[in-house]
Amino acid sequence: MKKREILTLILTVLIAIFIYQRITVKIYHSVAPKPSFELINDKEISSQKLFDNSWKIISKKYINADLNSQDWNYWKKRYEGKIKTDDDAKVAIDTMLASLNDPYSRFLDKKEYEEQHSSIDAYITGIGVNITTDSGKTIIHDVLEGTPAFKAGLKEDDIIVMVDNKDINGMDLSSVASIIRGPINSTVILKIKRGNKYFIKTIKREKIEIKSVEHKIIKNNIGYIKIKSFMGTNTSTDFIEALKSTEGTDGLILDLRGNTGGLLYNAVVISNLFIDHGKIVSIVYRNGEQKDIRAKNGLTLINKPTVVLVNERTASASEIVSGALKDNKKAILVGTKTYGKGLVQQIIPMENKTGINITTSKYLTPNGSDINKTGIAPDYVIPYSLLNYKLHNDVQLKKAESIIAEMIKH
Repeated sequence: MKKREILTLILTVLIAIFIYQRITVKIYHSVAPKPSFELINDKEISSQKLFDNSWKIISKKYINADLNSQDWNYWKKRYEGKIKTDDDAKVAIDTMLASLNDPYSRFLDKKEYEEQHSSIDAYITGIGVNITTDSGKTIIHDVLEGTPAFKAGLKEDDIIVMVDNKDINGMDLSSVASIIRGPINSTVILKIKRGNKYFIKTIKREKIEIKSVEHKIIKNNIGYIKIKSFMGTNTSTDFIEALKSTEGTDGLILDLRGNTGGLLYNAVVISNLFIDHGKIVSIVYRNGEQKDIRAKNGLTLINKPTVVLVNERTASASEIVSGALKDNKKAILVGTKTYGKGLVQQIIPMENKTGINITTSKYLTPNGSDINKTGIAPDYVIPYSLLNYKLHNDVQLKKAESIIAEMIKH
């Protein structure tokens, strides 16, 4: 290659990088306003006033104006003059919220609200496990590589029976997570059940950086990007970095299995990287008003055969992306039906450094489908059995690879 050709090639690459970066910046200023999570209300008020303010916010903002067909004044009268401490307020607000029969609306005390911010800022102080619940049992959903839990040998599907000698059977997930987390360098004692065996692990807590995006290049020059969560404010930029690292591939597999959601902002930005025009999602508010969020022209960065992997734990923001790509025919979905969470929550900071996570709207996929409690059916239904898992035989991934290979061929 001649010297002039080499210089021309270098210049071309530099220009391409410059344009790529400009597009990236443009996305963050025009697709959706980047949310701010610096909002902690330091104002101190009485516990009774905290309850009263919560009652008022729920009555004005909750998605269903009839508040589950009840007289909302009942709760104000029931607790009038009876709230003495913030613990009293929490019990009363939790009881009031439970009457809505909405598992996604909840009050966050000072500690829980601080933890909510930690997850948004992409770090936690703990041992590095994601947990779920099934029939009152607390089960490890996955273990983050390199964390204290990983080094201690904890594994997916381990059942946590006790925490610091406290029986947690039947305890709600938030409470279990709260007692597992704690100050850096402190220790937590876990009693674990694995199969028919029990064992004890004493694990030192650390600051855990949450990496929500992983990527690699697999066989047949296919890019593979897994988004574990849409919660962190860096998820979109991390995804774009993953795209840069896999941009020379002929196809892309986007793995959203086990991703239970996060920020609407992330779902919109990432969807717009695939979609050059049309609807990404529609938000329907309690007064029936519908707001369509549309893709911004000229921001599309992905134009290659794409398969999205989904399963029964793909929920919320993950379903927004899955639905947007499926309805706009930008990707083929492979796996099992998604969870079916078509509701949107708003985090509202409250006095005394507390907050409320409240359902304020629902969303529809671009073709108008309400997927709440029904989920999104994949184009190819491929079950992933326990035996497949034990044999490390990812049949869903293999199907995605074969689909992309055929798309590239044709």
